[in-house]
Amino acid sequence: MPDQKPRLGLFDLTVIVISLVIGMGIFKAPSLVAAESPVPFWFFAAWVAGGLVALCGALTYAEIGSRYPVMGGYYRIFAYCYHPMVGFIINIVILVSNAISTAGVALIGAEYLVHAFFSVHLQTAFVQQVVAICSIMIFFIVNMTGLRMSATTQNILMGIKILMMLILLTSLFIPVPHRSAPVSSSASFTALQQLRMFGAALIAVTFTYEGYQQTINFGAEVNRPGRTLPRAIVLAMAIILPLYLAMNWAYVRVIGFDQLPHTQAIAARLAGTLFGHAADQLFSLLLFISVLGYVNVSLLSNPRVVFAMSEDGILPAIFKRRQAEKQILFPALLLFTIICVGALFASNQFNVLLNYTIFLDCIGMASSAATIFILRKRIQVNPKEQYVMRGYPWIPALFILAYVAIAISIAMEDVYTVWFSVLLCLACGGIYLILKMLSRQQRVSNQA
Repeated sequence: MPDQKPRLGLFDLTVIVISLVIGMGIFKAPSLVAAESPVPFWFFAAWVAGGLVALCGALTYAEIGSRYPVMGGYYRIFAYCYHPMVGFIINIVILVSNAISTAGVALIGAEYLVHAFFSVHLQTAFVQQVVAICSIMIFFIVNMTGLRMSATTQNILMGIKILMMLILLTSLFIPVPHRSAPVSSSASFTALQQLRMFGAALIAVTFTYEGYQQTINFGAEVNRPGRTLPRAIVLAMAIILPLYLAMNWAYVRVIGFDQLPHTQAIAARLAGTLFGHAADQLFSLLLFISVLGYVNVSLLSNPRVVFAMSEDGILPAIFKRRQAEKQILFPALLLFTIICVGALFASNQFNVLLNYTIFLDCIGMASSAATIFILRKRIQVNPKEQYVMRGYPWIPALFILAYVAIAISIAMEDVYTVWFSVLLCLACGGIYLILKMLSRQQRVSNQA
């Protein structure tokens, strides 16, 4: 492998981690977290806990990527540490989770658009579902034409999100009408009930913090990774956590903790309260545009994982077909789009889609993070040249336990999600065995 000079410094990597983590969740999840929190203390505690878990995860994935650089998804690292069949199952699970997550984000955008520009009698879950499906189909067609949204455009959309957050944070310095204290009290619930509610609150918080797992790809591209990676990750999370806490404090201060669980399009509502109806509509439109950017990137990147798996001979050869002139991965793009739209047909409720995507993520995250224990034994590295985390094995162990706890929390509330995930894993295992059998038969017939 040729020796290339790493290009990513502390500032570059910090910005990358921030851009990966800050998505659309902060504009929806707080209302779901508030619904599961008896008092503001537990509401904010969930965001702090989620940030610490994300920090542990980012550090863990950074070392995994440094020890075993991954290309084309997680398949190869699972195949190396576990078994190719496990790699196939988990990679498909992550792919389905990404599709459901894309559907959920499209639903967030639809909620804001419908809230701002549709008449009251059209502000229904069904209309939001239709708008979300149309959003995905539009970018399916866009990707089919071979058009690409430039990195500059993506950076502009990221800048819009940050700018909107900063504008909304001005509410912390503007006098607002006094809000009555919430009626509920933590004393009204038993310790077990509070623990279950805290676990349920972490589901939406987890969705908002995700993205840090992409640090798995940075190990080979960072200048002085042993020093730069942990500093960049800690610095990024030190920016994101206070930013998220401040955003949530703004929601609570302006909308009111007791009203937050019942409020749709919370960022637009906050903007409208501060600056009037026009600001409500403008923020809704900008958020919808940001959602379209996310949907486009998802439809662009995830089919490439399908393509890579097909190139490796893991999936049927049809998925590595591409239109030569415009490099369109039609079969892979079609498959991923069908899963996204299918998720929206299955449910038009964001919290339902959230349970599915986070439970599948729990499987993928816990099993992928656990590979660090195997890689530590199999691959020795030079700490001066590659990143080796401090706090091993406690940091990855805490991260894995947190995701196991979140999975248990979902299972206690939604058994259908568990059955869906189990059946998906079994189906993927069956498909893997069938594909291997067909591959052997093909080799035998070719030799004959």
